[in-house]
Amino acid sequence: MNPWSWVLGGLLAYWLALSLLRSRDWFPEFIGVTGPILTVHTKRGRDLLDRLAGPRRLWRVWANMGLGFALVILVGSFLLLLANAVQVLRNPPQPTAVNQPQNFLVIPGVNDFLPLAVAPEILFGLFIGMLVHEGGHGILSRVEGIDVESMGVVLLAILPIGAFVEPEEESVEAADRGSQARMFAAGVTNNFLLTAIAFAILFGPVVGSIGVAPGAAVGGVFPGSPAAQAGVDAGDRIVAVGEQPIEQNSDLEETLVASGADRVTLTLGDGTETSVRRSVLVTGVADDSPFASLGTNTTITAVNGTAVQTEAALRAAVANETVVTLDTAGGDRVTGPAGALVTVVPDGPAATDGLPTETPIVVTEIGGQRVASQTQLNAVLDDFDAGETVSVTTYQDGAAETNEVELGAQDGTSYLGVQVYRGISGLVVSDFGTTLYPAQTYLDMAGGEATGPGIVGFLRGIGVSLLLPLIGSVGLTGLEYNFAGFVGWNLGFFTVEGPLAPLGGGVFVLANVLFWTGWINLNLGFFNCIPAFPLDGGHLLRMMAEAVVSRLPIGDRQIAVRAITTSVGLTMLLALLLMLFGPQLLGG
Repeated sequence: MNPWSWVLGGLLAYWLALSLLRSRDWFPEFIGVTGPILTVHTKRGRDLLDRLAGPRRLWRVWANMGLGFALVILVGSFLLLLANAVQVLRNPPQPTAVNQPQNFLVIPGVNDFLPLAVAPEILFGLFIGMLVHEGGHGILSRVEGIDVESMGVVLLAILPIGAFVEPEEESVEAADRGSQARMFAAGVTNNFLLTAIAFAILFGPVVGSIGVAPGAAVGGVFPGSPAAQAGVDAGDRIVAVGEQPIEQNSDLEETLVASGADRVTLTLGDGTETSVRRSVLVTGVADDSPFASLGTNTTITAVNGTAVQTEAALRAAVANETVVTLDTAGGDRVTGPAGALVTVVPDGPAATDGLPTETPIVVTEIGGQRVASQTQLNAVLDDFDAGETVSVTTYQDGAAETNEVELGAQDGTSYLGVQVYRGISGLVVSDFGTTLYPAQTYLDMAGGEATGPGIVGFLRGIGVSLLLPLIGSVGLTGLEYNFAGFVGWNLGFFTVEGPLAPLGGGVFVLANVLFWTGWINLNLGFFNCIPAFPLDGGHLLRMMAEAVVSRLPIGDRQIAVRAITTSVGLTMLLALLLMLFGPQLLGG
């Protein structure tokens, strides 16, 4: 049975047990029950809040700063969610892993980007976030003279998942509007402060004590590839090919190309040696490629009758042949033009001079120079200047055509006006069969080094960190893998060094705690700024509405305030529902 079935079954049984105990009035007054959630109330912490609220002037200065920041985020979140809802309605996005409803839940194992392996760090970050959030409300309540009815913790079974402070309602209503606003903004202000502290420590001494282990980091292996057949797997590090040491990812491809051998011996990070017999495996093919019928995980054995075992041999075989016949290990044979598969951009130079924009075509020659692949097309274009007229030979529906095209200009270089597919006529191959994990890139991102120095670079670094758990799925950076921290098979790609080296593997645990504490608190702060009840942003919206309505010459101001808050709240609810379910309902 699926482990989550046991978890959900246990949670249901726990919920039923709580309901039974509550129906028999077995819980003391200080324990509240709402579904499967227990709240434990106490009045004993009020003296502590009074002591912490001692420097009232300092707290008010801090709260006023936070209030201004919270109001800016409140307005920004409203406009952002509204713009997103309009975009979903106008141009519904296709469902992806990122916009699946379960991935909006901060639940490890349910959210595809929050693995169970880091559940303790995520729960710790959530608990600390709720603690400082509610603590901020409690301290500012006492600073502003608002009485606190009780405080306590929120439990799911025996797991603490949050904290709360319960101000006395009559005391809140008696406070002036400014005092209430500072009190409600204090929670998100503390969340943002905790985020800054967590990332400052992470970016500084913690990630500064982590380095990248030598070798090529194997992030994935294509099924049936030479590497897979040799026993290479995700998480392995290739430290040598033959006698040639491999220090970083780029060394592997360079060494394999330079070798040219049909069989190579690898040394892995644990000292294991394995032999790889290279063969040309199709790892990707465009739907409109003339070789689309080959499909993926197909091994190409010959080009025009000449046997090939490496990518270099394949490229050499098609270099001077415009139309080629590919033979496969399964006995299939496909003939088609070998070149760069492109889609002509409307209104670009190529389209203006007669190339079709309806369907992809294969470019085989530009200005008399052979174009056999995506990379060759880019290299050939570099030989011509913008404004120069060149002949472009293409294959459309199996027939060759030549057009004269006046090249345009883009970023100071010549521009043909096409979008280019990867590989040879949209056919992507590998004679080795691995994808490499960019450990150094992720370390730089996790350490804030990819965004520059200073406060602006620090804030950008935090923004990048928000994307790291799903960065391989958003399609913005060309990176293939998501980064959920230093956990699982990626641990073998990093080493501990520097001043924190005595902690050993504890450095990775500390890094994960800081990363997820910062990540959770930043999201918690933004979420609570949404102008909808019962969130803090909803209370701030009400006070903003009251401040505006109080200056208007209308009779029943309470109805006007309620109309504003209800309208904005319903708009936010609709926007959130569209964000959650719009791609599935409208974009599928």
